[in-house]
Amino acid sequence: MPSDSSLHEKIAAYLEFQEELGVEGFYRRRAGSVPRTRTRSPRDSRPLSAGAVEGAAGKGSPVEPPLAPTSLPIPASSVAQSLSLFEAPAPKRGPETLDEIRTDLGDCQRCKLAAGRKHIVFGQGSPKAQLVFVGEGPGADEDEQGLPFVGRAGQLLNRMIQLVGMKREEVYICNVVKCRPPGNRPPEKDEVDACSPFLFRQIEAIRPKLVCCLGAPAMRTVLGITEGISKVRGQFRDYGVAKAFVTFHPAYILRNPRDEKILREDFESIRRFLSK
Repeated sequence: MPSDSSLHEKIAAYLEFQEELGVEGFYRRRAGSVPRTRTRSPRDSRPLSAGAVEGAAGKGSPVEPPLAPTSLPIPASSVAQSLSLFEAPAPKRGPETLDEIRTDLGDCQRCKLAAGRKHIVFGQGSPKAQLVFVGEGPGADEDEQGLPFVGRAGQLLNRMIQLVGMKREEVYICNVVKCRPPGNRPPEKDEVDACSPFLFRQIEAIRPKLVCCLGAPAMRTVLGITEGISKVRGQFRDYGVAKAFVTFHPAYILRNPRDEKILREDFESIRRFLSK
């Protein structure tokens, strides 16, 4: 319940608001206490002479104070209703959706990658996925189709997803940057800075159980880790209320087939984690 001083301030603000709306004469106040009006007898009804008036003034006769604005009593119920209107909290907004984030991204021109792209590769999969994969950026096939991980690296990722006991459409797949870096080079800092807020919003909208970082650029962006990926690979890290996991990018495995065994071991760890 508001204090007396707080209530007084709110009532004053309410009255000022009424004046701004053009409600004139809403209140009047006396500068002092209002004396009772004296009733004159019939014999006093004759006009006073000028001398009598001056004489009365000279004797220091009390003069009624001038009227000034004062607040008229306002029903407590009206005050409570008005204050409740002013203090009513704004309606709570639900979690942001992937469609809203994509609309906000628009025809993005936030970094230099926009100049050479064919398509923005936003992401693909279930908006309620328990497992989110984050790569570094689209390749040539992804830029052509506008979908993430659809080339050879994507085919390998699909096989790993099956090892987890899931289908591609049950997970969500995206990248740190949404446009293809020239020559499939790693994304540069200014490009990551421009695009990563949308990645974080995607993860927040999905609220997965696990975020899997595919490769060093994804690891550095999601977890802020500067160590080499070989030292962090296979580890679960805290990520808000979820967990994050680091493993090699499928493109790296295509260049180094002997390490596919390591990738399979990592995805087995993911399977065990999600089955808990």
